[in-house]
Amino acid sequence: MKLSLIRLMSLVIVLSFALAACGQAATPAPATQAPTEVVTEAPTEKPLAEGELPEVNPAEVTGDFYAAGSSTVYPLSEAIYALFVAEGYTGNGKTDSIGSGGGFERFCKTGESDISNASRKIKDSEVEACRAIGREPIEFRVGTDAIAVVVSKENTFVKNLTLEQLGMIFSDKVEKWSDVDPTWPAEPIQRFIPGTDSGTFDFFVEVVIQKPNKIEKLDDAKKIALSAKNQQASEDDNVLVQGVEGSPYAIGYFGFAYFNEQKDRLTAVSIDGVEPKFETAEDGSYKLSRPLFIYSDAKIMKEKPQVAAFINFYLTNVNDVIGDVGYFPASEEALKASRMAWLEAMK
Repeated sequence: MKLSLIRLMSLVIVLSFALAACGQAATPAPATQAPTEVVTEAPTEKPLAEGELPEVNPAEVTGDFYAAGSSTVYPLSEAIYALFVAEGYTGNGKTDSIGSGGGFERFCKTGESDISNASRKIKDSEVEACRAIGREPIEFRVGTDAIAVVVSKENTFVKNLTLEQLGMIFSDKVEKWSDVDPTWPAEPIQRFIPGTDSGTFDFFVEVVIQKPNKIEKLDDAKKIALSAKNQQASEDDNVLVQGVEGSPYAIGYFGFAYFNEQKDRLTAVSIDGVEPKFETAEDGSYKLSRPLFIYSDAKIMKEKPQVAAFINFYLTNVNDVIGDVGYFPASEEALKASRMAWLEAMK
């Protein structure tokens, strides 16, 4: 009986394993699924905002270019060029400091330069000269300058001048300091001024002599300015710095950047009680603040992509370096207009 029971239990166990095996065999293998196709969308370029310029990689820019003009704009252009080279440009970008007038002559008359630096707007006669050689000048505003009127650190009597006094000093109306103010020394005024090709000279004469005296032509106002005695002119602002520094009875004027470099040796004079600085240049309360420009031509920019690339880089990066150079940024509106002019030229 015991043996029969054991056999019965063994049979049940064997049948259980057999059924389990059958069940596993009956289970269908999972169907193989086709691999899912992954669709990769091509990256889309982010559209440029209004007034935004396409990115420039200086390391990919080839070819040389030549700029010439304003001694005032020169240090700003040199700072931009140094950054251009630091970021990979290996070509040769040459800049000559010869005054705004000289720059427009090389750009509009001889056609030597690709870019003209200027501390004043281009004249109608210069535009006509450009057109005569097949160029249409395009204006790019890049910053703001304030002309600093300076005296030696040894000068203890001139702290502030009215615009009228400034006009007297830089003309043939007075010869001695005491002619301007009887409490000042009876010593001859020693004058140091920019060369006549300089946009600084033109702008100064316009603001200080032409407009206050309601003189119709700038050339006539220049004649008055150049009639002053004991006067030395130079296109090299460093010569003017050295001249003023050498005498307590000297006075001169040049771009604020040059004064900023020499402020330990020179004193800037207030005009009508207003000092030359960013706030007063930007709001126009300092009478001798002025815009700074570079000029080029659409045909040049298209035929020489390196010129277009440099101007693009200039307009994109100028506000990063302009304060270090000693000038003030152009308004955002003016800078945007310059960028739009670049985009229009490249169509």
